[in-house]
Amino acid sequence: MALRKKVLHNVKKQPILYSYFRSSCSWRVRIALALKGIDYETVPVHLIKDGGQQFSEKFQTLNPMKQVPTLKIDGLTISQSLAIIEYLEETRPTPRLLPQDPKKRASVRMISDLIASGIQPLQNLSVLNEVGTEKQLSWAQKVISSGFNALEQILQSTAGKCCIGDEVSMADLCLVPQVANAERFKVNLNPYPTISRINKTLLALEAFQVSHPSRQPDTPAELRA
Repeated sequence: MALRKKVLHNVKKQPILYSYFRSSCSWRVRIALALKGIDYETVPVHLIKDGGQQFSEKFQTLNPMKQVPTLKIDGLTISQSLAIIEYLEETRPTPRLLPQDPKKRASVRMISDLIASGIQPLQNLSVLNEVGTEKQLSWAQKVISSGFNALEQILQSTAGKCCIGDEVSMADLCLVPQVANAERFKVNLNPYPTISRINKTLLALEAFQVSHPSRQPDTPAELRA
């Protein structure tokens, strides 16, 4: 009996991703999990329904910041999308999402942070609620366009098929969801041909398709692909 208990204890539990279908931060992590072939269970956290399910006492015990994504894996509970992706990279390094070359790795992190810290938080739900209904669209368009002006310039010197050369990296996991946000807020993408080209290339890859907001367990029927 003792042996059986030990064996059961050593069986790895399937990772659990607390996610919202439309969350760009959650999408980054879903892409990483798909690329690395990690099976996981999705627990939807609706950011609007019930006043925002992320504010429930139960969820706050998992993530005191009351945000998605949150990943339970290897006995850990990890929040913040880039921290999650870096943990997956360090524990499950194939395929590589951070280049071995230090200079390329720095560029990947620079672009990832530009999007994850410099663009996305300024147009997320909590900020838009503070801006007010009448100004939400113009505000989102302004902050995304400002960030894309910088990003387009950077990518012109780093990009191949992807953000850094021809290999998919963490930067690409940040780019695609942010372009989806831009499209949702009706940002004119014509001034950003490099961003648009990379986005089109990446969306053709299976990992980006299966992780797409239109194909999640909590995607509303009218938004399903």
